Amino acid sequence: MLTCLPSLAGGIDQLKAFVASTDSLQAEFSQQVFGQRSGAGQVASGHVTIQRPGKFRWSYIKPYDQLIVGDGQKLWLYDKDIEQVTVKRLDQALGSSPAALLAGSNDIEKAYALKDAGTKDGMEWLEAKPKSSESTFQTVKMGFIKNDLTVMELKDNFGQTTVIRFSRLERNPKLPADQFKFIPPKGVDVISE
Repeated sequence: MLTCLPSLAGGIDQLKAFVASTDSLQAEFSQQVFGQRSGAGQVASGHVTIQRPGKFRWSYIKPYDQLIVGDGQKLWLYDKDIEQVTVKRLDQALGSSPAALLAGSNDIEKAYALKDAGTKDGMEWLEAKPKSSESTFQTVKMGFIKNDLTVMELKDNFGQTTVIRFSRLERNPKLPADQFKFIPPKGVDVISE
């Protein structure tokens, strides 16, 4: 017996379906920054884990060792090379940042104006513009294939575009509770903002 699948919706509907059906996720990522004049920049890669709302762990492995942890209350940025940890309140740090799209609550349209951006490279795209004038990003574009997030393109206020490609994305894995705890290593400088 054949089952008819509904046709896939545009980017906004795919984002909403993704957010509604995803309490946690883990994936590998590659990230590349393109400058306004300088062209393609250095490629970074690592692993991301998210537990909604407000908890995430971005582990950069190449070319530098850096860790960003949101524990639900605070944002911890650990740069191993310079032995420094920066701590911020999570609500101030996230605001209308791209991380808020993935790790925030289901009410995305509070912080972003969303519009469908068509089909390109086999993906359904949406464009999200922050409603806050204090955002560091002008636009965030997200590409979906079958309700799975594949690519994010972030255009910042300095004319740079950051492209993050996700692979091996797993939705709703069981995550250990200590995954989002961060204790600064002994001997590092801790800067609170």
